[in-house]
Amino acid sequence: MIENERAALADSLWTATAHAAPDCPPLAGATEADVVIVGGGFTGLSAALHLAEAGQRVILLEAETPGWGASGRNGGQVNPALKPDPDDLVARFGADLGRRMVSRWGDGGRLVFDLIARHGIDCDARPVGFLRTATNTRGLAMLREIARQWRAHGADYDDLDAAETARLVGAEAYLGAVIDRRGGNIHPLNYALGLAHAAIRAGAVLHGHSRAIGFEDEGAGVMVRTARGQVKARRALVCTNAYTGPFGGALGRSVVPVTSVQVATAPLSDNVIRGILPEDQAPTDTRRLIQYYRKTADGRFVMGGRGARGEAGTRRRQQELRQAAEALFPQLRAADWVHAWGGDVAMTVDSLPGLHRLSPNVMAGLGFNGRGVANATVMGTILADWVLGVPEDALDFPVTPVRPIPFHSLRSAGVALTIGAYRLLDSFNR
Repeated sequence: MIENERAALADSLWTATAHAAPDCPPLAGATEADVVIVGGGFTGLSAALHLAEAGQRVILLEAETPGWGASGRNGGQVNPALKPDPDDLVARFGADLGRRMVSRWGDGGRLVFDLIARHGIDCDARPVGFLRTATNTRGLAMLREIARQWRAHGADYDDLDAAETARLVGAEAYLGAVIDRRGGNIHPLNYALGLAHAAIRAGAVLHGHSRAIGFEDEGAGVMVRTARGQVKARRALVCTNAYTGPFGGALGRSVVPVTSVQVATAPLSDNVIRGILPEDQAPTDTRRLIQYYRKTADGRFVMGGRGARGEAGTRRRQQELRQAAEALFPQLRAADWVHAWGGDVAMTVDSLPGLHRLSPNVMAGLGFNGRGVANATVMGTILADWVLGVPEDALDFPVTPVRPIPFHSLRSAGVALTIGAYRLLDSFNR
């Protein structure tokens, strides 16, 4: 594994404050199951939990440890919806499927918080709503339209003026905002570890340090291989997201990994933290290179954003985030910034996840465009539906062929150019 990935994880606040991980010994030898799951992030863990609760014999293979990838490194915002607006989904997929998608995926926040409550997952859950702040008039108009559409579909979604936004943020930096009351924030790694513990209690078997290296269909079943063992199952699920690599053939070329980075302070004194985010929301703004931030249960401040390439670019972006945090909240200028880390999120061309049947007995779900806490959890339930016999045309998401992104091998250069252009446009549009 790339060494700077390991260094980033080692410096993560979430790793430093994580609960004990379950015992997940490497797979050794041959075994059998009803379903084998490749990937131990939110998607795979959600699928494992729901299938085990349904009485399936589940084996999960994780290349590292549960929550190692983006699931354990993200900002922990629970953004309860797909990225395209509800009207877009209905127009594209029709009244039946489109409305089912709006309902199922719009309930992603409720699913996350219900799982946390039902399984007693200790992950600093805060169901305080998902706050999006506008940095310019165009962004504010966009947010207002999103809120209007979601209210038409029954969501608890409010417009906020500049004064109310300033009160919730603790700074007069935005023209206004919207808040989706279905969302909130969590400690992401502890949520992943909690799902892993819950899946094991339900009967699933989890194997860490067991990288899947290939699969073959075998009549009515499938064989998934690792370096030290193999699992024969009726069906297999591939839940590897931005860390898919060559597994699954062209699957990894259907998404573009984009690095998201974060920085965090040491615990702050009451006189410093007082007034910052008084109701504990975790705002995301409307910049093209978005910025997001939050407080933690032990009084730290975390600032995150997208748009880093390579180690030098990651360090530079992290310093930009410290400076942005101190500009927004001058009381942070004396804070000690003690953590800095990052990881890859999987972006897609159409801003929608992909649900792909790789072979008669293998289904993959990936590509959450930075909204993985809720959306990956939902995708796990949809993959579970498929394993349990729900026909493809009755799933609450369309099954499509894998569509590799053209010139995918040039993605690093393309991402770097896009980041530069977005940075320039953001500077013009503040």
